[in-house]
Amino acid sequence: MTVMPPALSPDDNARTRVLLTVDTELTIRTEEQPGDWIDGYARSYEAAGVGVPYQLRVLAQYALKACFFVDPMPACLYGIEPIKRMVDPILSAGQEVQLHLHPRWYGPRDGILVGEYELNSYDLNKQREMITKARELLMEAGVPEPCAFRAGSYAANDDTLRVLAELGFRFDSSHNGSEHPWPSSIDLPREQITPVEYLGVTEVPVTLIGDGPQTRHLQVCAVSLGELEAAIRHAGAARLPVVNIVSHSFELANRTGTAPNRVHVRRFEALCEFLSTCRDRFPTVFFSDLDEVELDVRSDMLPNSALRRFGRMVEQIWSNQVAERGA
Repeated sequence: MTVMPPALSPDDNARTRVLLTVDTELTIRTEEQPGDWIDGYARSYEAAGVGVPYQLRVLAQYALKACFFVDPMPACLYGIEPIKRMVDPILSAGQEVQLHLHPRWYGPRDGILVGEYELNSYDLNKQREMITKARELLMEAGVPEPCAFRAGSYAANDDTLRVLAELGFRFDSSHNGSEHPWPSSIDLPREQITPVEYLGVTEVPVTLIGDGPQTRHLQVCAVSLGELEAAIRHAGAARLPVVNIVSHSFELANRTGTAPNRVHVRRFEALCEFLSTCRDRFPTVFFSDLDEVELDVRSDMLPNSALRRFGRMVEQIWSNQVAERGA
C-alpha cells in the first residue's frame, strides 16, 4: 500500500526543508535520428527497472515527497501520449510534477530535431514562446498548472526569469553555481545556494558543497552518501531554509540504460532511509509548500573535506569500473 507523504506542520518554517528533485525526460538515440519514443521511454523513464516507477516505490516506502521536473517537449515530435505515460504514475503516487524544458525537441521537421541545445541560446521572445508551449503541453498531459521551472542543463539566464515572472511562475530552480557562468547563466553569485527573490520569481538554487578549490552540486550520482548527509546536517546547523538535491529519471541505471548501477541505487535508497529517519528535522517538501520560504539567508555551503572527497572518489571508481557494467 502506498504511504502518502505527510503534510507540513505549522512550525516547519523553522526547519531545513529538503527538495528531492528528479529531472524527467526522454533520451534520444542521436541528434539526427531520435528514433521511436518507446525506446527512449524504456531507457530514460523505466531505466533498467530503476527508473521513475522504482523511485516512486522507494519514496512511498519511506513516505517522502519529491518533485519530478518533467520535460513535455517531446510531444512536439511524438504527440502527447509519451508525456501522459510519464506524468500519470507520478501524479497517482501523490508526488509533484513541475516544468522542465529541453529546447532541442522544439520545432521538429520531418522527424528531425532542429532546436538549439540550450534555452538561453534564444532571445526573450523565443524563450517566452517555448516556455508557454511547454506549459500548455504539460497541462494537456493532465498536470495542474506548474508553479516551478528548471531549464534543461540548468541553461537559464535573466531573460528566462523575466519570462517566468510574466507567465506567473513563482519559482525557478535553474541556478547551479557549479555550472556557472555556462550553461547556468542567471546573473546571481556563483556561490548562491539559498532562495532569493530575483526578477519577479523566487530562485531556489541547486545546493553546492565545497570540492577542493571548486564546488560540486548535490546530485545523487555525483556525490557520496556521506557528502549528501553531511550537506543536509550542515544546512540544518547553519539554519539554511532549503537543501535542493538533484537526480534524473535515468541516473540509477548505467550509462546505456541496460542495467542498474548498484552504487547509485544503494545511495538513493540510503538517502531515502536517512531522510525518513530525520524527517522531523529535515522534512521533504514540494515547491508548492514553499510559499513562506525564508529569503536572503546567507549562503553557507558545506566546506571542502579531503576525507569526504576521498570517500567519493573510491565510490566513483567502483561505480565506473564495476557497477556501470551491471555487476
